[in-house]
Amino acid sequence: MLKINNLHAYYGKSHVLHGVDFEVHPGEIVALLGRNGSGRSTTAKAIMGLVHWEGSLDWKGQSLTGKKAYEVAHLGVGYVPESRDVFPNLTVHQNLLLGQKGKGKSSRWGFDDMYAMFPRLKERQHTEAGVMSGGEQQMLTLCRTLMGDPDLIIIDEPTEGLAPKIVELVGEYLKKIKDRGVSVLLIEQKLTIAMNISDRALVMGHGHIVFDGTPASLRANEKVRKEWLEV
Repeated sequence: MLKINNLHAYYGKSHVLHGVDFEVHPGEIVALLGRNGSGRSTTAKAIMGLVHWEGSLDWKGQSLTGKKAYEVAHLGVGYVPESRDVFPNLTVHQNLLLGQKGKGKSSRWGFDDMYAMFPRLKERQHTEAGVMSGGEQQMLTLCRTLMGDPDLIIIDEPTEGLAPKIVELVGEYLKKIKDRGVSVLLIEQKLTIAMNISDRALVMGHGHIVFDGTPASLRANEKVRKEWLEV
């Protein structure tokens, strides 16, 4: 589905990714783990065409070379950035409306799905997004991306700053998304949620993938955890 080979990425002259290789298969949740500065968010931005990159990025057999972010999105890749980019002066409902595909295109997701999954958004559907809490904005950003009916959703630090109870809910919702046939690339620092819901775990360090295996095998690999994950 998504195949990354020898990916290098740069911010100006700063070389951030150094030959990243991994794949995301259909119907799979893949957790991309690592400390801050390891290159996880840069990987997501490279996939979306938001940073300069070299190497090979293939989506369903099609190269993403030269593609703009909106073109990658139209191909079926959704992106939920860490910055929770809502339109603050628009209501919840209007934000969701902006996520929809063009007329005549069917979608797995509609307003009823979003409001059933996140009842709090239904309660606040006529509220301007800018006055909502960080957790509510995170839910809204995720739902707006789903309204575009992606086959893969890349979600960067969805639990950052959220209360433990909301973190658990996010994990449940990501599993529901997978059950609808959407693959997930989850960029996360919290090991618990990532290990509980992912099919495969990748660990990134210094711009490389240093581990690729099941959550169970990562739990058993104390050396990798101590060197690349634990503070």
